[in-house]
Amino acid sequence: MTRHEPGDLLARRYLLLEPLAAGGMSVIWRAFDQSLQRTVAVKVVTSSLQTGLGDRARARTEARAAARLLHPDAIEIYDYGEAVTRNGAVAAFVVMPLLDGTPLAERIAEGPLPWPEAASIGVRMARVLAAGHARGLVHRDVTAENVLLTPDGPKLLDFGIAARAGTPDDDRGTPPYVAPERLDGAATHPAVDVYALGVLLFAMITGRTPYPETTWEQLEAARRTAPPPRLTGVPHSVAALCQRCLAHDPDRRPSAAAAADALTAALKLGKRVRRGLAMAGAGAGVLALSLLAWLEYPPGELGPVVTAPTPSATPSAVPSAVPSAVPSAVPSVTASHRLTERVQVEVHTVRQAVDGFHATLERPGVCGSTGGDVALDIKQVLRGSLVTPGKEESGLAGLRRKLADREREGRLDPACRDELEIRLTEITAARRQP
Repeated sequence: MTRHEPGDLLARRYLLLEPLAAGGMSVIWRAFDQSLQRTVAVKVVTSSLQTGLGDRARARTEARAAARLLHPDAIEIYDYGEAVTRNGAVAAFVVMPLLDGTPLAERIAEGPLPWPEAASIGVRMARVLAAGHARGLVHRDVTAENVLLTPDGPKLLDFGIAARAGTPDDDRGTPPYVAPERLDGAATHPAVDVYALGVLLFAMITGRTPYPETTWEQLEAARRTAPPPRLTGVPHSVAALCQRCLAHDPDRRPSAAAAADALTAALKLGKRVRRGLAMAGAGAGVLALSLLAWLEYPPGELGPVVTAPTPSATPSAVPSAVPSAVPSAVPSVTASHRLTERVQVEVHTVRQAVDGFHATLERPGVCGSTGGDVALDIKQVLRGSLVTPGKEESGLAGLRRKLADREREGRLDPACRDELEIRLTEITAARRQP
C-alpha cells in the first residue's frame, strides 16, 4: 500500500496539507497547487500502480478520456499524474476542484436516508455513470466515499482513474461494492458500475451494505449464489430495481440509463401519491392508509386493501363482459385531483375502474414500452377474472402475480406495474362497494 504524509510534494507542484477522506482504494487530500496558487483536492490511489510502461500509459490514456467527460454531477479533472511515495512505490493521483461538501458515507453513518432522498441521489449517480458508459468509460469504484454531497447536489468523484470497457480487470475497487464477476477476472464492463449502484442504493436506504464482506479474501470465500437481498419499506419498483442491479449475472442487470429512468418514474409516482393523499378527505382515510402502505411495502407483506363504505357510494355490479379495449371514461383532471379520485374510489363503478386500467396500459409514457403481446395477455387475464362468477378475487390475485412475473422477466417496466397495481386496487375497492 502506498503512503503519504502532510508536507509531501507531488509532481513538484501539489503540496499535501491534510487528508479529508479515505476509501477502500484511495485517499482525498486537501492540497495546494504551487503553480497556480490555489487550493485543490488531490485523490491519491492507495494501491501501487504496476511498473509496466504499458499499464502506466493506459492509465494516462484513461485519465485523459475521463477529463473530457463534462457532466454537472462529475467533478472536473484538473490534472493526472504519478508520484513515487516514501516506500518507493508508484501511485497515481488525480487533481480536482476542492468543493464544499460531505461524503455520502458520513451521511449514511448518521442513519438510513428516506427512500426519496436515496432515489434522488441514485438518479443523478446513474445518469453520470450512463454518460461515462456512453464514452466507453467504466468507473469501477462507485462507493459512498466517492459521492460528495454539495450544495449543488451529489457529485461523483474518481472518473479520473476509470478504465476503458473491455480492458483487463485489476484489483482496484472497494470490496463491498465489487461485482461478483470481477472475482473471476472478467473484463471491465459497465455492469460492474450498475452492481455498485445497487449496493449504494441499498446502503443509503438501510444504512449498511447488502453483504458484510470488507476484504477481497472474504469476497473470495463467500462466493454467494442465493438471490440478492430485497429492500423493504420502499415502493416495490425501487426494491425490484435494486435487486436487479445486484443480480449475480451481469446480463440481468439494467443499464445505468435504465436504472435512472426507473428511479425517476418511482419518484414521480411517489410525489403524486403523497400530494394526492394530502388532499384526500377523511372519508377516504382507511383506503388512503391502505394505498400508502401498498406503495411503501412490497406486495405480499400486507393484507388485502380494506375500504370504508359510505352512504353516498354508488351501487355497482360486475359487468357481464369487459371488452379487451375500452375507451377511457375517466375524466381528465390534474395529477393531484386524479390521485385524490384514486383514493376516494367509492365514487367509481367497476366499469370506470376497469376503463382506467385499460387506459393506463394503453397510454404512451410509463407503460409505452410494454409489448403488444404482454398487454393483450394482461387484458385477457383481467377480463377472465371479472366474467367468471366466484373467481374474481383469485383472478385478480393471479393478475397481480402475472404483473410481477412480467416485471421479473424485464417485459414490464416497474413504474408501469406500479400504475397498474393502483388501478387493480381501484377495481378491488369498487367491487366491494355495497
